[in-house]
Amino acid sequence: MTARFFFPRTVFEPETRFRIGRPSDYAPGVDERFKESRQIWVVRTADRLFAIRAKCTHLGCTPNWIGTENKFKCPCHGSGYDMEGNNFEGPAPRPMDRAGIELDAEGQMVVDTGRLAQCPRGGVCESETSKDFYIAV
Repeated sequence: MTARFFFPRTVFEPETRFRIGRPSDYAPGVDERFKESRQIWVVRTADRLFAIRAKCTHLGCTPNWIGTENKFKCPCHGSGYDMEGNNFEGPAPRPMDRAGIELDAEGQMVVDTGRLAQCPRGGVCESETSKDFYIAV
């Protein structure tokens, strides 16, 4: 027991800033390669590339991307979100959060999940007006 005292129980949180590749690595639509490891989806539209936090704004469950219906659907209580993370069905009180994203000096995209844009329901989102939350493509 004495030796155990010197090795306390700690939980190490993953880094909030991480690289996800170049914009050219992503095709239009929703990319799920970081859903499990980093809890984000990378979405590319006709003119923007952004990262959505993979967490329902109702009770925090992880929604699933349903490509055939072109929406995110939460398995817990049925909240539905469009491809840009805007809620349109179910009990979710607001759209999903977007993570900060930028290009570094080497042209790699860097996502910062420690910096989130939260959108009010029906209001103007910071993620739509601030270039800290999307990359123009």
